Amino acid sequence: MNLVAWLIFGALAGWIAGLLYGSRPNQGCVANIVVGILGAYIGGFIGTRLFDVDITGFNLSSLVIAVLGSLILSFGLSLIRRD
Repeated sequence: MNLVAWLIFGALAGWIAGLLYGSRPNQGCVANIVVGILGAYIGGFIGTRLFDVDITGFNLSSLVIAVLGSLILSFGLSLIRRD
């Protein structure tokens, strides 16, 4: 994927994860992008190691993996920050 696709993908994954996790719903577009892209890396790493699935492009399965990774990241950050 190119840079623009990663930014859109990250924003979408971060936004969905924020809605599902329920923390900071108005965290902003930049935070959604960062959480979404980092979540895609986390989800891709875990998915590849455990289930042999990976982020393959801009599709539904990749979005689900990225959202799950973003939820894991959000949970980890909430443990550190104690929100």
